[in-house]
Amino acid sequence: MWVSVLMLFTLHFVLHIGLSYGREAPDFLTLGLLIAARELSLSRAAGLGLVAGLLEDAMSLLAFGANSIAMTLVATGGSVTRDLFVGDSRLFFPAYVFAGKWTRDLIHWLAMGPEVRHPFIEQAVLEGMLGALYVAGIAIVFSIVRSSWSER
Repeated sequence: MWVSVLMLFTLHFVLHIGLSYGREAPDFLTLGLLIAARELSLSRAAGLGLVAGLLEDAMSLLAFGANSIAMTLVATGGSVTRDLFVGDSRLFFPAYVFAGKWTRDLIHWLAMGPEVRHPFIEQAVLEGMLGALYVAGIAIVFSIVRSSWSER
């Protein structure tokens, strides 16, 4: 599991920064964080979320700190879901990733300053939900690949 999380983190920065895809590339950082948060205690998940947010904020020019807040809160919430929802069904995992990614975008929008954020409907609702669907679809493919990889 930790190898796949590290692979997702690395792939996120390679696509976003190394290959300059920017917003067109999926948010593998949030996907990796949500996967790791279900395995960690509350404090460790919050710490990992803070580190992931700081890494993302290092590339942000206008809203420094917004990613740190969003990732920390999402990782904390992801860790709590382990106690609320036992097991990982085929329906739960994509719904969990969708909710986590959309919540991350919503918190990021709220934490940004009003001078740099776009309108709520455009950024948080439309782009947030489309991004969450994109990452949830990738999470389905990722879980299929990971399960077939672990069977071997």
